[in-house]
Amino acid sequence: MRTSIYFLILSWVIGLTTGYSQSTGIIAGQVTSVSGEPLESVSVSLPALHRGTLTDAGGRYQLAGLAPGTYVVRIRQLGAPQADLTVTVAAGQLSTADYRFPQENIRGLQEVTVTGNTNRFSQKESIYIARLPLKNLENPQVYSSVPKELFQEQMAVSLGNISKNVPGAGIPMLANQGRVTFRSRGFETEPNARNGVAGAAFSSIDPANLERIEAIKGPSATLFGTSVSSSYGGLYNRVTKKPYNGFGGEVSFFGGSWNFNRLTADVNTPVNADKTALFRFNGATSFERSFQDQGFTNSVSLAPSFSYQITDRLSLWLDVEFGQAKGTSVVRFNPYTGSNKIQSIADMRFPYNKTFLGNDLPYQTQMMNIFAQLNYRISEKWTSQTIVSRARSTINGYITALNGRTDSTLRPQVISGYTSFIATQIQQNFIGDFHIGSHRNRVVLGLDYYNNFNDFDRVTVNTQTISFVRPPANYRVTRFKVDSLTSTGTLRKENSRDHSYAAYFSDVINVTDRLLAMVSLRLDRYQYDGVYNVTTGTTSGGLGTSGAQSGPYGQTALSHKLGLVYEVVKDRVSLFGNYLNGFFNRSGSDKLGNQFKPEHANQLEFGVKADAFRHKLTGSVSYYDIQVANVLRTDPTDANYSLQDGTQQSKGVEADVTANPFSGLNLVAGFAYNDSKYTKADESVNTLRPALSGPARMFNFWVSYRVPVGKWKGLGAGFGGNSGSSSYQTNTKTAKVIIPAYTMLDATVFYDQPKYRIGFKVDNLTSEKAWSVRLTPQAPAAFLGSLTLRF
Repeated sequence: MRTSIYFLILSWVIGLTTGYSQSTGIIAGQVTSVSGEPLESVSVSLPALHRGTLTDAGGRYQLAGLAPGTYVVRIRQLGAPQADLTVTVAAGQLSTADYRFPQENIRGLQEVTVTGNTNRFSQKESIYIARLPLKNLENPQVYSSVPKELFQEQMAVSLGNISKNVPGAGIPMLANQGRVTFRSRGFETEPNARNGVAGAAFSSIDPANLERIEAIKGPSATLFGTSVSSSYGGLYNRVTKKPYNGFGGEVSFFGGSWNFNRLTADVNTPVNADKTALFRFNGATSFERSFQDQGFTNSVSLAPSFSYQITDRLSLWLDVEFGQAKGTSVVRFNPYTGSNKIQSIADMRFPYNKTFLGNDLPYQTQMMNIFAQLNYRISEKWTSQTIVSRARSTINGYITALNGRTDSTLRPQVISGYTSFIATQIQQNFIGDFHIGSHRNRVVLGLDYYNNFNDFDRVTVNTQTISFVRPPANYRVTRFKVDSLTSTGTLRKENSRDHSYAAYFSDVINVTDRLLAMVSLRLDRYQYDGVYNVTTGTTSGGLGTSGAQSGPYGQTALSHKLGLVYEVVKDRVSLFGNYLNGFFNRSGSDKLGNQFKPEHANQLEFGVKADAFRHKLTGSVSYYDIQVANVLRTDPTDANYSLQDGTQQSKGVEADVTANPFSGLNLVAGFAYNDSKYTKADESVNTLRPALSGPARMFNFWVSYRVPVGKWKGLGAGFGGNSGSSSYQTNTKTAKVIIPAYTMLDATVFYDQPKYRIGFKVDNLTSEKAWSVRLTPQAPAAFLGSLTLRF
C-alpha cells in the first residue's frame, strides 16, 4: 500500500514538472569578445522579470522557466555599450540569444575572464595594474603575470617556487616567520598587495587560493601608495580565485622529500537557482621537515570566497584568507665582518646542513585577511567601486638569527614573545570610460584611507658563543637555555600607529587610435602617532633615523605617473615610455633640527611590448633608470646623526617572453640585468652596489610539451631553471661577503586528464648549493609527487 502511494506521488510530481516545462520556455546563449573568445561573469538579465544570471567559463548562460512571450535580454559590462536583445519565447522551446561585444576593452563589475587563449601561460590582461579597462599593450608600465596554469604544471607549492617565473626575482628570501620577499630591480619587494589593495601578511602565504601573481615593475606609489608598494623596484599583487558560474572542484595530494605532505581542496558551487550568488572554497594543509638536521613547518590555510550579482548594476564580492602555521626559523647567518676582508659564504666552512637550534624553539603565526568589494554601475560610462580590506598577522614564540663573532664563531640570538600587525584600508574609486570629442578617456578617481597598528611584547636574548667550524657537544640552543636567559634580555613592550589619507586620479587618453597618453597624480598625507611604551606609559617617536628621539610627525607627498604608448602594429606591437614616482616617509631630523622629508624615487623607462600570432607570442623588453633622492646617510661630522642628501641609482634591462610556437609546446623565459650603486652615501659604501640587492644578472626559463591530441593526449613533460650571478650579503670598501653565482634546474612529467592529474617533479636536479641574501642555504634535490581528482 505504502509503495503504491509513493508511486502515485512520484508520478504526479513528474507529470507536474513535465507539464510545467512544456508550458514554459528557455532563453540561452553565449557572450563573446570582438575576437570571438568566450567571456566569463558577464551580467545577463531580464529587466521585466527582475531576473538575472552570469555567464560561465564558456561564456554561456541560461534562463529557464519563462512564460511564452517577448522579452528584452540585457547584457551589461563596463567599457562597452549596453546591449538589449529582443527574444521571443515559445512554450517547450529553446530560444537562442548570442552576443558579441563590438569592442575589445571591456571590464566587468568583478572581472572578465577571457578563455580559449591558445597560449596557456600568457594571461596579461588585468583590472588591477592600472585600475582601468586597459590592455597590456596600452599600458606604459611593465609587469609580469604568472597564472595558475603555469605554477600548477610546475607543481609549485609555495610563493618562492612561483616567483621563479618572474624576471629578476632571484632566490626568495625566507624570513623567520615564513614570510617571503623577492628582488625587483635591485630593491627588496614583498607580496603585500592582494587584489590591488593592502594584504600584508607577516607569515607564510599559501598559494592554494591564487589565480595568479602579478609582479608590477618600478615605483608604483601613484595608484597603490606606500602601504602596498613595498619598494622602488615594484610590488607583487596576489590575485585570488573567484567563484564561477557552475559546480566543480578538485582535491589534490602531494608527497615528497623530507616527509613533505600536502592536501588541497578547491570546491565551487552556485548558491541560488539563477546562479547570481556563487561560493568557492579553497583550503590546504602542509607539513615538511627541513633538509637540515633540525627544522619543520606545519600549516593550515582556509580561503572562502562569495560573490553576488545583486542586480544587473550592483555586485558584491567577499573574500577571506586565513592561515595558521607552526614552525622553526630558517637559518639567518650574519657573518663577522670586523676582519675587513673579502670572503665568500662558500669558503667560510659554515655548515650547510646545521641549524644550531632545536625543534623546541618554534614560532606560531596566524593571518587573516578580509576583503570586500562593492561595485555599482552608475551609468554606461561610469562605475563606482568601494573596497574594504582588513589584514591581521600575529607571531608568537621564537624567532632567531646567528650572528658571527669571529671568522669561525657565532652567537645565536633569539627573540621570544608576541607581535601583531593590523592594517585597515578603505578605498573608493570612480571608474569612467567615455569620449571627449573623438578622444577616448579612461579615468579612475580615487580616495584612499590606510591605518596601521603594530604591537610588540617580546624580549631579545643572546646565548653562548660557539665555534661553527668545530661545534661542541652542547652547541644546540634549546628552549630551556633561552628561557633561563629571559630576565637578562632586552625587553620591547610597545605599540605604534600610523595613518595615510590619499586622493589620486589617472587618465588614459587616446590621442589617436594608436597613440595613448597617461597622466596620473597622487596626493598623500601621512600621520605617525608615535610609539607608546607600555612599561613607562609614555609616547615618543621611538629611535629616529637621526639617532635621537623623534616625536609623532606628519608628512605630505605628491607622486606622479606619466606614460606614452604608440601601437606600431595595432593590437600587436607597441612602443612605450614612462616616468614614474615613488616615495617613503622618513622620521627624525638632522643635527641642525631640520625635519626629514619623504624619500623620493623617479623612474624613466622605455621599451617594446608584443602580443602577436593570436597570443602565441607575448612579451616585453625594456630599459629603466631609477634615481632615488633624499636618502639618509650618516653625517660625516657626527656619526650620531644623519643627513638627507644621499642618492642611489638603479638601472638595467629586463626581458619577458611567453611563446606557444605550435600546439602543445609552451615556452617562458626572462632576463634581468641590474646595475645598482650608491651615488652619494657614506664613504664606506659610496659608488658600491648595495648589499642585499641580489645578483646583477638573472635568467629564468621554462619549456614544456603536452600531447595535444590522440591516445596520449595530456601526457607531458617540463624542464626549466634559474641562474644568477654572484651578489653580496655585505659590500663595503673594507669588507665583503660574497654569495656565489648559481644555476638551479627543475624537471617534471605529468599526465593531465579531465577527471584526474598525476605529476612527478624534481627541484634542483643537480643539488646546487645556493644561498639567499640572508645566507639561508637552499635545499638540495627534492622529489615531489602529486595526484589530483577533479569533479
